[in-house]
Amino acid sequence: MRRLRKMQPDGRRSIQLRAGLSKGTRMKNFNNKVAAITGAGSGIGQQLAVLLAQQGCHLSLSDVNEQGLAQTAALLQDSGVRVSTHKVNVASLDEMRAWAQDTVQQHGAVNMIFNNAGVALGSTVEGAAYEELEWIVGINFWGVVYGTKEFLPLIKQTGDGCIINISSLFGLTAQPTQSAYNATKFAVRGFTESLRQELDMENSGVSALCVHPGGIRTNIANAARMNDSLRAFGMNPEKSAKTFNKLLRCPPEEAARQILQAVQKDKRRLLIGSDAKTLDLIQRILPTGYQKVTALAARFSKGR
Repeated sequence: MRRLRKMQPDGRRSIQLRAGLSKGTRMKNFNNKVAAITGAGSGIGQQLAVLLAQQGCHLSLSDVNEQGLAQTAALLQDSGVRVSTHKVNVASLDEMRAWAQDTVQQHGAVNMIFNNAGVALGSTVEGAAYEELEWIVGINFWGVVYGTKEFLPLIKQTGDGCIINISSLFGLTAQPTQSAYNATKFAVRGFTESLRQELDMENSGVSALCVHPGGIRTNIANAARMNDSLRAFGMNPEKSAKTFNKLLRCPPEEAARQILQAVQKDKRRLLIGSDAKTLDLIQRILPTGYQKVTALAARFSKGR
């Protein structure tokens, strides 16, 4: 908190307290910065790595998929920046803590963490097994929490950094059969927005951005878990991934470009894609009414 002295009409001074707020854009460029990225073996994470390397940013990349990590590393072979790769399960606090420490040891510092890794689960609320819920919460929510908490003190040491947490279009509106995914992505949104306010008050030189992508052409649908409870709504679990893939239209490189641009502009929130922007607008106009619209649309689709 900062003290501000204000003159009163009688000449006396009164002391007011005001939180030290952030002063705008911090990350003017990415040259010689260090970025850590989860889920860097494919999709948005891989494209973030490619674009950051083109701008001279050194990289600490993690993924549970070592083959994907190797493919990303191969793309960066001639980039001229330092690249380290780490097999990490983001749902493990021990592994995330070790990765954060390894990043500083290998790169000397870290300016950004992109908490990008995520999975999906298609299920009704009643049909979801507790093990499935623990699995998705461990990756989508605890992975973001671990990444934020383990890297934040290290990023603060630079006085020039950003926490970038990937929520979703489904962190703005809820959808049937997506209760678990919705829960994790709404949680990421609330967690990040609260964090951003705390960082603003501290004026530590660190910022936070919450990203809400719409349909991005990544492997998330193919890797999603779908259970038999979907059949209650006339959905075939085996075909659901193919159906969902048709809605993924935005290329990951475009999503990555917009994310990096938002970091440089010190944005608090980023909506990617016309689908995310449209559903956000509908939710603002119909805060609860959008649920009836969604349910009617789902019934119509089922009857076709």
